[in-house]
Amino acid sequence: MRPELFALLPCDKSDTAKAEAVIAAGYPAVEPLLPRLIEWVQDMNWPVAVVLAPFLAGIGRPMEDHVRQVLMTTDEVWKYWVLECIVGKSAELLECLRPELERIASSPTEGEAGEEIHLLAQSLLRGAK
Repeated sequence: MRPELFALLPCDKSDTAKAEAVIAAGYPAVEPLLPRLIEWVQDMNWPVAVVLAPFLAGIGRPMEDHVRQVLMTTDEVWKYWVLECIVGKSAELLECLRPELERIASSPTEGEAGEEIHLLAQSLLRGAK
């Protein structure tokens, strides 16, 4: 990764100036940062998450594999926020992640059911029809 690109990454959950610099650089320039940027959406109470989530949603299909990686974790809160604030705001992502959403909606893990992620997935799928 180019050092100047790495320098754009937020330093902490309140570093909205760096989050805004990422957005200003735009996609595809920040493509190598996507795995690190999605980490900042683990908690939508973080100021940096509020800034980055709409940007990540706007990228669409190139976020597919990064979102899929989140959905494979056991971090249910992170899954919830990624579905709500990235996938739920991108018709393109909704379509390409339909199999994962259908699995969560119909056969959630115990953790996904506990955080009501299956209900969110059902709602997203209803809205996508």
